Amino acid sequence: MDIDEIMIEGKDLQFDAELLENELVSIDQTLPGRLYIIPIRYRPIFPGIVTPLIISQGRFTDAIDRVIDESRTVGLVLIRDDDKDEVGTSDLFSYGTAVKVLKKVNLPDGGANVLINSVKRFRITDVVEKNKYLLADIEYVDDRPGSVKGIEIKALTREILSKLKKLSENNPLFTEEMKLTMLNVDEPGKIADFVTSILNLEKGEYQEILETLNIRRRLEKVLRLLQKEMEVLNVQKKIQGQINERIDRQQKDFFLREQLKAIKQELGIDDEQGGETAMLKKKADELEFKGEVSARVLDEIDKLALMDTSSSEYTVTRNYLDTVLALPWNIKTEERLDIELAERILNREHYGLDDVKKRILEFLAVRKLRPDAGGSIICLVGPPGVGKTSLGKSIAKAMNRKFFRLSLGGMRDEAEIKGHRRTYIGAMPGKIIQGLKIAKSRNPVFMLDEIDKLGQSYQGDPASALLEVLDAEQNSEFRDYYVDVPFDLSDVLFITTANTLDSIPAVLTDRMEVIRLSGYIAAEKHQIGRKYLLPKQLRAHGLSKKDLSLDKDGFLYIINGWAREAGVRTLERQIEKLCRKTASIVARGGKPPAGIVKPEKIREYLGPEQYLDEETVKTARPGVAVGLAWTSLGGATITIESLVVPGRKDSGLKITGQLGGVMTESVNIAYSHIRHLLEGDDKASSILNENTIHLHVPAGATPKDGPSAGITMAVSIYSLLTGRPLKSSIAMTGELSLTGSVLPVGGVKEKVIAARRAGIKEIILPAENRRDMEEIPAYIQKGLTFRFVSALDEVIGAVFKPVKRGSAKKAVKL
Repeated sequence: MDIDEIMIEGKDLQFDAELLENELVSIDQTLPGRLYIIPIRYRPIFPGIVTPLIISQGRFTDAIDRVIDESRTVGLVLIRDDDKDEVGTSDLFSYGTAVKVLKKVNLPDGGANVLINSVKRFRITDVVEKNKYLLADIEYVDDRPGSVKGIEIKALTREILSKLKKLSENNPLFTEEMKLTMLNVDEPGKIADFVTSILNLEKGEYQEILETLNIRRRLEKVLRLLQKEMEVLNVQKKIQGQINERIDRQQKDFFLREQLKAIKQELGIDDEQGGETAMLKKKADELEFKGEVSARVLDEIDKLALMDTSSSEYTVTRNYLDTVLALPWNIKTEERLDIELAERILNREHYGLDDVKKRILEFLAVRKLRPDAGGSIICLVGPPGVGKTSLGKSIAKAMNRKFFRLSLGGMRDEAEIKGHRRTYIGAMPGKIIQGLKIAKSRNPVFMLDEIDKLGQSYQGDPASALLEVLDAEQNSEFRDYYVDVPFDLSDVLFITTANTLDSIPAVLTDRMEVIRLSGYIAAEKHQIGRKYLLPKQLRAHGLSKKDLSLDKDGFLYIINGWAREAGVRTLERQIEKLCRKTASIVARGGKPPAGIVKPEKIREYLGPEQYLDEETVKTARPGVAVGLAWTSLGGATITIESLVVPGRKDSGLKITGQLGGVMTESVNIAYSHIRHLLEGDDKASSILNENTIHLHVPAGATPKDGPSAGITMAVSIYSLLTGRPLKSSIAMTGELSLTGSVLPVGGVKEKVIAARRAGIKEIILPAENRRDMEEIPAYIQKGLTFRFVSALDEVIGAVFKPVKRGSAKKAVKL
């Protein structure tokens, strides 16, 4: 059953004394054998005590109203578990206290404030009612002196009163009223009950005293509890004394240090701490602090001079001053803005990326014409391994600035950006301040790597903390929590990198200039491998060009067989593997391959190819189409397959391949439109009505989603139903509307590069994406045929092989 909250108040209800005395006289002193039981929490009520009791509104308030008109007696019983909401009879102790209701005051919330006089112990013998009320038959129990002589009980009582007197002298919680009560109570059992009620005990200890009827045993238990309380009090006094002694010693040490300092000044002797303080002030003067920074640093130095060098506060303050004074407040690297030199550096260290280099040079040109323009934020977005980090280093070299890289991947604590407050143990500044301290320049190139991989936790949101860092309107007065004074970040050139913009908050992206790196085709990878990767790995493995050499065919063989990703990281690993194999042969005294390494030897070193030739994508059979997709790792080709499954066990369309919500909708739209398109074809309608069309996107363990495969799915289903295979080496991208319109998509440049890598010769694009062709370099477009379509009819007319005679019958053959 539910139990209302009942609370015992420790303060008087301020009832009129004369009225209360009349109430005590007028109350019937007879005790009924059946009582309404009211459960109470935390501690029981002992007999002989007058105390107020607050009862919340509910059935227990109703029980009080019933007994006031009758015997004015209720039973208070302690709950075993205070945290339990629904209390049954098994949750109550069997012993309780019968109390007389002296006075009741109704509360505004419907509850009642009653004054009770506890009169006698009882034991529950039987529960009569437990639903509407809690009514029980009870048996009253009396104190049992036992067979012990009265003199022993008297001695126990005196000992209890003696200890209680000592306890009250040292405990301010014992009021004068309690002391008077101790003197006026003369019955040993009541003395034990009273002493127990004023001690701070566990619930079980209270209840144990209530259930102990033998007076001698009760007195012995109370005496043990008093002894335990006195031991706790002695330990508390000892601890307090130690604290006072330590405070007195610190005050004494402070006065002695001040006197010693004055004596040394009179004698002209400079102490070590004074010299240290003078050194810090000299550093502060050299940095020429102004305003808030100057006042804060000088204040901390003055505080340090008054501290004990062995105290923890001295260490904290000294570390703070060391950090602040080590920051590059007025140190700037002399910037070099030579556009032609920057262009040579970029061309020497990076192959391709013409558009990216052009935008960087434009950015440097603006810096040259307007040096006071403040720090700008560049965001390099592209798949892994395309050179985002190395581009940042090249920019720093071209501008003659210091370079510092901070990886944000997996960062979940806001304090990593803005530091900890000095009140925390082990506090330190954030990574921004630490980076400036390491770079020793206030205008470095600061790279925030992997900004798209920031996390969130209960410790805060690091992405939100970056807003103040990257906002040009705010970062001139960036305030780290540890340093707690403004630091100007407007001269810092921030460069961020990301694989995708999707996971970066829009308010953060809005503060950055996005430059996209789309990836490399095979010809670009060949040049990068020849000019940069192979020479680098030869030096790293102690080899020469005579030991290992690759021609164009060798590079292309590695690229097409093992390294088809957008970047060149896998290509570098494969070249590294070749160098390791060669170094192993040379170190054993053997002879490396003479001349250029042939494909047969490459395969022996690298193992079987990891990629098949994508030019042989099986589009020769009906129902197979090749689409183009964008991923965070760059562009990719994706094969979509359709198959007729005899029977209609499931439904008209079955979809597999871990497709997301957007692609699932695209499949349904494509299926509905093709049904509408082939409505007049009896053979196709027969296939649709009597069979299930199963559409599958291979690599099913990989989740896929995005609005770019609509026309590819429609063409796959159309090819299956008409029996017409697609042309070889053709791929497409575009979303389909329900009425057959081809909608534009994003990531065209990445998709075209992926098609070029896969050996695709012809690409179908939405007509509205014609404007994106301006961003694709001419050497990537070379050898590719582009068809721009605005409706599915145009797609169908462009992707299928010419119809041969007799093929119409094959179109409907299952």
